[in-house]
Amino acid sequence: MKWNLRLTAANAGIWKASEMQRLLAERGLVISAGKMSNLWSGQPISLKLSDLDVICAVLQCGISDLLKPEPVQAQTRQDGEQDQTRAVGESGITPRPRSGRSLPPI
Repeated sequence: MKWNLRLTAANAGIWKASEMQRLLAERGLVISAGKMSNLWSGQPISLKLSDLDVICAVLQCGISDLLKPEPVQAQTRQDGEQDQTRAVGESGITPRPRSGRSLPPI
């Protein structure tokens, strides 16, 4: 998904993160400067649905205006390419016996 806050805010006439932060605070959503910076210039890692609801109300937009789907290109295997995962012992690495340790008591 692509996060489109800046474009959606610009369409609503909001050009600065500080202005957006102030408008959100007026609606009861107080956001720290660091989180606002991440929302404004990056892609948020997590976002509460209630926060998203307030953002949509301030911008008078829908969720589809803020989140745009980006199709993931599936990687296909080329002919002859084998799966790289191997079972234990098939890697060609053999464990060495531990020496210098005593056996547990019988």
